[in-house]
Amino acid sequence: MTYQGSGAKAETNFFDYSAFKMRSGDLLPRVRLAYELYGEINSSGDNLILLFHALTGSQHAAGFTASVEGVERWVEENQTGWWEGFVGPGMAVDTDRYAVLCVNYLGGCYGTTGPSSIDDETGARYGPDFPPVHLADIVDSQLPLLDHLGVRTVRAAAGASVGALLSLSMAARYPDRVRSVIALAGGLGATTLHRMLNFEQRLAILNDPNFAGGHYYDGEFPAGGLALARIISHKAFVSIDAIKTRARSEVIDHPYVTHPVESYFWHQGEKLVIRFDPNSYLRIIDAWSNYDLLTDTGASTYEEALAVCRDQQWHVLTIDTDVCFYPEEQRQLVEALRAAGVSVEWAKVSSAKGHDAFLTEPALFDDVLRRALA
Repeated sequence: MTYQGSGAKAETNFFDYSAFKMRSGDLLPRVRLAYELYGEINSSGDNLILLFHALTGSQHAAGFTASVEGVERWVEENQTGWWEGFVGPGMAVDTDRYAVLCVNYLGGCYGTTGPSSIDDETGARYGPDFPPVHLADIVDSQLPLLDHLGVRTVRAAAGASVGALLSLSMAARYPDRVRSVIALAGGLGATTLHRMLNFEQRLAILNDPNFAGGHYYDGEFPAGGLALARIISHKAFVSIDAIKTRARSEVIDHPYVTHPVESYFWHQGEKLVIRFDPNSYLRIIDAWSNYDLLTDTGASTYEEALAVCRDQQWHVLTIDTDVCFYPEEQRQLVEALRAAGVSVEWAKVSSAKGHDAFLTEPALFDDVLRRALA
């Protein structure tokens, strides 16, 4: 499709294939990928940017997608692309020059095969029986789609947050399929802080009585557990100053809420409850927590793991107020790349909004994204 720009109609497409073996050893007999494609792939297939979304994102990066076939939890918040203002004709990620592909994660809930999908063998939802997901599985599951589209090497593998880790995984494991990497607000892998916060979130969901061991699809939805998980995660997504600004003066009518800051966090929890699946959430935060570049590549050092990337051009972006992937984590990534002999540009932006600035402030990233793709 030819993407017409900000707010234009976009459409989710589907790609089906069979027999995908996961890192766990489990075999999915059939995989469906939900994806959106902006711009046109050129005749040589070398102008495609593969964009990995963040934790609870979707394939819908730009424009307006009113609904997605078979997706129950596609609400108003989903309809506008999560990278609106970044992707489109003449924008930083210019769809007049590049094609942009974004795919919903394996294990997700926006049209790609995941726990809420029907298992063809049983006729019921996978639910808690869906296999554990590794970030390597998410990358590997998208390669057949690239082949189908006639793309051997992507112009760039790009992503922010967990999406940056996926870009790293692809670049280090398939170096001949990646020309450049754009890693926003990411690092070398999961940190102790990530594992702590993700463990809290997992317990919040698992301890909700309505979770019912993951068998909640025909019963009461575990809204309380998922809302609490989002509240826990959101502490790292937004800076303290931004929280103070966003917390309005009113206090919602809730027996446990007594302050505007609490109202703000409860609102964030409620927003996720109406649009996301708890079993998918568990799979993705586990994939994040368990990610390790050395395990992913079989290397003994970061220098060894990244040495295969020497023919790539890397662009690492830091948000100065980020308390999810701290600036120190980008420094470690940059130092590891340089030690491995990889060409890397490190750009830093200043924002009062913290980690989520990569979603909300396109002007801050415009110059560096254009330079990275030039």
